[in-house]
Amino acid sequence: MALFGRDREHEQRGQRPEAGPPPGPAPREVKMFEREKVQPQETAGTSAFLGKGCRVNGKLASEGAVRIEAQSEGQITAEDTPTIVESATVKAKINGASVVVHGQVPGDITARSLLELHATAKVVGNISSPRLVVHEGAIFEGQCTMGGAQAAAGKKKKPDFSALLGGQAAEDVPPALQPELTR
Repeated sequence: MALFGRDREHEQRGQRPEAGPPPGPAPREVKMFEREKVQPQETAGTSAFLGKGCRVNGKLASEGAVRIEAQSEGQITAEDTPTIVESATVKAKINGASVVVHGQVPGDITARSLLELHATAKVVGNISSPRLVVHEGAIFEGQCTMGGAQAAAGKKKKPDFSALLGGQAAEDVPPALQPELTR
C-alpha cells in the first residue's frame, strides 16, 4: 500500500524502494517521563570528571571543562566550565569561565562569563558574575556582585591630577578649574 503516493512515484520511474535500514544512526529512545526531567550537561566536552563516590580535599585545577559528581572541599579552578551535578556537595571556592550548578555549594563562586543556578541548586555564599541565570526553584543565600572585570577588581579610581593642579587634590579644586577628564 502506498503511503501518500510515495511507492507509486518510484514504480512510475521504474525504481523499486529498497527495504533497508534508515540512513544514519537511530535516535536514542526516550521514556515517557524522562524528557520532563532537567538533565545536567552531557560529558562530551568534559576534560575532567570526578565521579560519584569520590571525596576530594584540596585544590583542583583544570584547563578545560570539569564535571563534578563527588563530595569535595577546598578550591576548584577551571579555565572552562565547572559543572556541579545534582548529587554533589562542593564546599569550595569555585572559579571558572562559566559555572553551572545543579547541586549544593556552600562556598563562594566567581564566574568570568556566566553563572547558572538550576532548579535543584542550593548556593550559600557570595557570587560574582557579569551574567547570572537563576532558574525557578534554585536557592541562593549570600551577596551577589554583577559586573565585568572592573567589578571583580574593584571600582575604577578617578585619575589623580594633583601634580597638574599645583599639589591640590582634584576634589578641592573648583569645577571650572578641573581638567575635563575629572568632571
